[in-house]
Amino acid sequence: MKTLAVIPARLGSTRLPGKPLRLLAGLPLVVRVWQRVVETGVAERVIVATDSEEILDVVREHGGEVVITREDHPSGTDRVAEVASRPELASFDVIVNVQGDEPFVSREAIVGAATMVTDGGFPLGTAAVRASADILRDPDIVKVVAADDGRALYFSRAGIPYLRDAGSARDAAAQAERVWQHIGIYAYERRSLMRWVAMPPSSLELIERLEQLRPLSAGIPIGVALIDEPFRPGIDTEADLERANRDWLVLTGKV
Repeated sequence: MKTLAVIPARLGSTRLPGKPLRLLAGLPLVVRVWQRVVETGVAERVIVATDSEEILDVVREHGGEVVITREDHPSGTDRVAEVASRPELASFDVIVNVQGDEPFVSREAIVGAATMVTDGGFPLGTAAVRASADILRDPDIVKVVAADDGRALYFSRAGIPYLRDAGSARDAAAQAERVWQHIGIYAYERRSLMRWVAMPPSSLELIERLEQLRPLSAGIPIGVALIDEPFRPGIDTEADLERANRDWLVLTGKV
């Protein structure tokens, strides 16, 4: 199955203005993400999807492939779907969506999400990492509970799975194995991607502000790959960008 990776990169970020063009270790963030996805070798083709001529020029300047998409897309998934709909890309069976603010995304996460579709038989795939119970109190961190076969049961900003009997060591140990932090990377079988963006938002999606609840509410299964690599968060704020620049120096051995 041929795989296409698409990196949606919108210029109009409110929390970090001009985010895709901000520098990470001397290069624009969107270029760093494009380089990272290419390095993984997961996809036969990697395309940046943007609504900005500035981003288009920067990506092309650094040798990347980029296309201009509509400005009014409500989500990255819609932007990815527009790219995947182009006639010249019709031969790609699996489309992977890597967010444009994830320069440290691991190969294991990308491969894991894609494998849920290519080998696992799921129409949609994503990834998660086992985390500490501390995240259960943080509404900014999305949690996922999955069935034994890897099928997502629910995604939430709330603390799931909830430990009802805090005095039970057995239940606490079971919970510790099931506290999974969702990694916002998606793989789609082509038909399921187009079905996703054609559906109206679901009530659960609007309540939680989580777009993956739309296909889940409609009965479209999502396979969740549990990965072992440490999770490094994306970049949303100035503090995140400062942290990422420090991490980059450490990871590349320049400190």
